Amino acid sequence: MEKEESLQQKNKIEELDEKSEKGKPEKALEPEINNVTNDSKKKKLAPADKIKDLEDKLVRSYAEIENQRRRFEKEKEDAFDYGGFSLAREALNLVDNLERSKVSLENDESLKNSEALKKIIQHLEIINKDMISILKKNNIEEIKSINQKLDPNFHQAMMEIEDEKKESGTIVQEIQKGFMIKDRLLRPSLVAVSKKPSNKNENQEKDQQNQQKNEKN
Repeated sequence: MEKEESLQQKNKIEELDEKSEKGKPEKALEPEINNVTNDSKKKKLAPADKIKDLEDKLVRSYAEIENQRRRFEKEKEDAFDYGGFSLAREALNLVDNLERSKVSLENDESLKNSEALKKIIQHLEIINKDMISILKKNNIEEIKSINQKLDPNFHQAMMEIEDEKKESGTIVQEIQKGFMIKDRLLRPSLVAVSKKPSNKNENQEKDQQNQQKNEKN
């Protein structure tokens, strides 16, 4: 009896396993199908097409390497030419201070027309010339301003001065010297430009002339 019961239990277990196997979903075959199709595509490429594909990749790689080389060369040149840009701009303060010292001494009433003042001014001018010479040797040069037409790329107008003889926008005064380092602006020139007298002044003069005529009459 016991043997029969154990046989029946085994049969039931086997039946349940068969049913569970039948109920399981079939495995997806899509990845395998895709791999087969990709392999077939690769196999279909002719040798000439493969060579052309490799040539295209080689050309693109060479172009990228060439662009990187050019960028590196440009950065190296800029570093060599303009590496001292900040230092050069700070050095201009020395030129400014020399010019201010000269003007201040010339306006000092206690030193005017004295031999001491003449000697000091001479020494300051020598130092200033040496400074300008050193700057030129390093490709730093002054921007021409006086009697030049105002150019926003090189000049910065700080004020306007009425002048009948000068064309409007002509630089008549240089407040601070501007400098270039090679083809790059180091700092702009601070200038005053001319402008034609306003019509108000002309009208005032005419009114005054008319009043004088009326008084005479």
